[in-house]
Amino acid sequence: MIVSDAFRGKRYVVLGLARSGLATVRALVASGADVTAWDSKEEARDSALEEHRRSREGGSRLDRVAPPSESGPRLREGDGSLAIADPLTIDLTGFDGIIVSPGVPINRHPIADAAHAAHVPLLGDIELFAQARAGLPPHKVVGITGTNGKSTTTALIHHTLCSAGIPAMLGGNIGLPILGQEPLPQGGVYVLELSSYQIDLTHGLDCDVVILTNITPDHLDRYIDFADYASAKERLFTMQHVDKVAVIACDDDPSRMIASRINHRLHRVHAADVMDQTRWPSLQGPHNAQNVACAIATCTALGLDDAQIEAGLASYPGLAHRMERIRELEGVLWVNDSKATNATSSAPALAAYPVVHWILGGQAKTDDLDACAPHFGHVKAAYVIGEAADLFERLLSPHMAVTNAVTLDAAVVAARAAARAGETVLLSPACASFDQFRDFEARGDAFRALVEKLA
Repeated sequence: MIVSDAFRGKRYVVLGLARSGLATVRALVASGADVTAWDSKEEARDSALEEHRRSREGGSRLDRVAPPSESGPRLREGDGSLAIADPLTIDLTGFDGIIVSPGVPINRHPIADAAHAAHVPLLGDIELFAQARAGLPPHKVVGITGTNGKSTTTALIHHTLCSAGIPAMLGGNIGLPILGQEPLPQGGVYVLELSSYQIDLTHGLDCDVVILTNITPDHLDRYIDFADYASAKERLFTMQHVDKVAVIACDDDPSRMIASRINHRLHRVHAADVMDQTRWPSLQGPHNAQNVACAIATCTALGLDDAQIEAGLASYPGLAHRMERIRELEGVLWVNDSKATNATSSAPALAAYPVVHWILGGQAKTDDLDACAPHFGHVKAAYVIGEAADLFERLLSPHMAVTNAVTLDAAVVAARAAARAGETVLLSPACASFDQFRDFEARGDAFRALVEKLA
């Protein structure tokens, strides 16, 4: 894990004890910080405390000391300690930061008002990584943001660096939590996918390269309007020093507007810059042309030569949950595109297959499917699920046959019965997953398991 003297002797609250929250607790305590942790789920709190206890067994002596409230026990190991307490019930005065999961809606969660009243900053684990950078071996950081394509672009850059023999690490909104991984050796590159939520909680991350793939309406439940959402993305550039590199795909108006305001080393790229994708099996389609253009500009800025970049593009294996071919059964191709959490992200998948049985739905981010409309002619039938099922049924019924399946397993059964050889069953939800699943990975894993059971 990343351990830093920057945290020694400080006091933090960690709100949310899922994967990144637990990694943050471990790193802060190991660094000599006093941590008060909380999760609304009792089992998550108990698990964190038990994991902390187990991690200390066989090492140093555990001493119980007075908790900061009556909410739970406190365990001390060396200079760092862990307490379990609800931050809304304790005095937050004097804490150095409240680290919240990106999934915590800080625009409406009471922790935001409590932090403001106590003059304590809200932070994310990416900000802690930024504060720890000075103590790490010399390295570079690439930050990738945008509405769509950032996961593929992040994984593609990471793969290309590794294939060229450069130590590299995935982090942020992809891979393992950044604080839970071992630091890279000198000359390494941290490749971070950064959502707008993570950028909101980051204040000092000076990336060597920042990439913006595109901006389309998304996450509008967390922002005042679309302009506010776009501004959150732009903040990643404002944290950069003037001698650092910006790479912006200028295929949409909001991205072009941000590019017009960049005052440091700017590389404008376009999907049309990539003329021939036939050499790269996992990077087909116009959306991947944009991802490739961003990756080439970034890897060039990092010092890779043309041969190294071409080798990385050619050998890139693709991402799980992003147009992932699961199996072909009786001539029907089954594809997992669970990562498509909005209509703009689903559109390329619909464009890629000529006859589609489309499984979609979940927690809708907008009340339309306009970005997908140009490809409705490819859809033979739709199977709608989740909270958005009724909305999507109304939107799609004038254009195609629609089954209101409600659940993913029912949609798979219905598509299995209807699909014929030469057709594709595509899970591309155009929605968030949180109404029925923990995250898009869990949704994709569930789809894969259902499809693999088909006989």
